[in-house]
Amino acid sequence: MKQTEVIIEIPFHDVDVMKVAWHGHYVKYFEIARCALLDVIDYNYPQMEASGYGWPVIDLRVRYAQPLRFQQKIRVIATLAEWENRLKVDYLIEDAQTGQRLTKGYTVQVAVDMQNGEMQFVSPEILFDKLGLQP
Repeated sequence: MKQTEVIIEIPFHDVDVMKVAWHGHYVKYFEIARCALLDVIDYNYPQMEASGYGWPVIDLRVRYAQPLRFQQKIRVIATLAEWENRLKVDYLIEDAQTGQRLTKGYTVQVAVDMQNGEMQFVSPEILFDKLGLQP
């Protein structure tokens, strides 16, 4: 199982008047962790493009358990959950100091052939190669 984590401090420009992060920014925090995970397998967006595939997000789920607050340091853990037919990444956001679970969610991406725009129903071989697996 491939997994990585990033530490993010909630910036002032992400919060509302109650100093709570706006709900839409959680997706950005997921994206930061997802890019770190993709770097681990050397298949981030530039490598995806070079391989001839785009990987749009087709599904997203966020479960808001506790608010994220201004200057709070959070740990965002991204785990590769599925890869055979789609790329599913699970996320867990914790308080970096206490380990308290604050938010969880996932994203699902599918491969799209950049030449013809067709969605792939099986992940391309390049992903399996990057993961060190056989398709």
